[in-house]
Amino acid sequence: MQTNDMQKQQPSKVEIERQLQQFKIGFPFTELVRAATPNDGIEVISDAEKEFYTKNYQFIVGEKTLCKFVPASGAATRMFKDMYTFVETYSKDVKDSGNKAGLAIMENLHSLALYNDLADCMRKNGLDIEECLRQKDYAIIMRYILESKGLNYGNMPKGLLKFHRYADDCSRTALEEHFVEGAMYAQDNNHNVNLHFTISPEHQHYFEHLVDKIKPYYEEKLGVKYHVEFSIQDPKTNTIAVNMDNTPYIEPDGSYLFRPAGHGALINNLNNIHADVIFIKNIDNVVPDRLKQPTVEYKQILAAHLLTLQQRTHQLIRLLQADITTGQLTESECFAINKLYIDLPQNYQQLSHEERKSWLIAKLNRPMRVCGMVKNVGEPGGGPFWVKNNKGEVSLQIVETSQIDKQQLEQQQILQKATHFNPVDLVCTTTDYLGKPFNLDQYVDKKTGFISTKSKNGVNIRAMELPGLWNGAMADWITIFVEVPLITFNPVKTINDLLRPEHIS
Repeated sequence: MQTNDMQKQQPSKVEIERQLQQFKIGFPFTELVRAATPNDGIEVISDAEKEFYTKNYQFIVGEKTLCKFVPASGAATRMFKDMYTFVETYSKDVKDSGNKAGLAIMENLHSLALYNDLADCMRKNGLDIEECLRQKDYAIIMRYILESKGLNYGNMPKGLLKFHRYADDCSRTALEEHFVEGAMYAQDNNHNVNLHFTISPEHQHYFEHLVDKIKPYYEEKLGVKYHVEFSIQDPKTNTIAVNMDNTPYIEPDGSYLFRPAGHGALINNLNNIHADVIFIKNIDNVVPDRLKQPTVEYKQILAAHLLTLQQRTHQLIRLLQADITTGQLTESECFAINKLYIDLPQNYQQLSHEERKSWLIAKLNRPMRVCGMVKNVGEPGGGPFWVKNNKGEVSLQIVETSQIDKQQLEQQQILQKATHFNPVDLVCTTTDYLGKPFNLDQYVDKKTGFISTKSKNGVNIRAMELPGLWNGAMADWITIFVEVPLITFNPVKTINDLLRPEHIS
């Protein structure tokens, strides 16, 4: 196991000045051209292609190194927001006291994977969980779930929470489900499974302790060798917080306040991973074993599709570097347009033969990602769109709703026509046609970011997030969207989501 050590330092003076200026000018809205839809930006893989990719997955992967990259930092506080309200408002003497979410947890407590741990913890403190349930002492039970005297779930990261219970009465954390899932599609030909989790430094000890405990068990059970790395968000990517008038917020000790800049800062962590294929998936999007097969199948399909496109792209780059005919150049252009969704500039036809070659080489020699997209069922978050940048270039992008000017009727209409949603299901390659790693920072659109209002010591402040990891941080990557089934998207945003049928074993 390896941990990436990062120097605990804040942004440079120049970077702070840049951020302060950014607060003043804000971030421009993204200009939507149209929604990406099936056969217009979103590929629908045929049954024949699915069969080919899954049957030949190991052959297509060959000797390539694989890595599963899982953003897993941050406490699960928001997951229990309603539960804290429940604790404060619940009264067993009032018929409809508490909120429905909290009551649903109490009524279905036996179904949750945390039940046995909770019962043991309460027993050690002289409490019988079943008696508390009978007496409807729900606030006491909830406090033992949330607080440090109990399971402390309100302060722990999602990766360390028990998500699923199995027939043999064992239970798994979200992190363990990624261990199992990783062995099913991110295992190389030598049975190595590389897992990389981005975590917060205050949780590192807990993650390491759990990995030390479970790693030998799953290696023996699944016949693999795990290589686990952790990294933290580099403090140099933190952003300064400002007052509502955009002047720096000053702490009581006279220092500036810096805040983590969102998951967009993780592009630096991704930049340090040396693998041929990188799978990216959020920590909370996991299911029990009985539902894993569609996820495994489509991860293989996405990766095989990516590697097939990458191989052809690298062949064309080498071809374009030689003396080629007009017909060969046209073939390269058609591949770029139809398979990689690269939009030719308006003046392209006026370029010379050599200028076209140079332009295509630059466009083809970039990091590449294939992104799974599910049909929109009302989940909050980003979606796939055709977007125009400030240079007039049109490309496929994942766009958050906060990036869209909903005061513009045309933009609102395009947003309403979106058919798909981004479940954070990415497979990436970050090396060029010579096998050398790209510097991913060069492919970030730094003009796409977020400014939000937060509270500090009872005072409203403004906070800035860097371009999102799968939004602006990958804006200049080659991007392919592929439709994947909804069953592959089962996030756990609140504890009540663990009561959904998909999460009950």
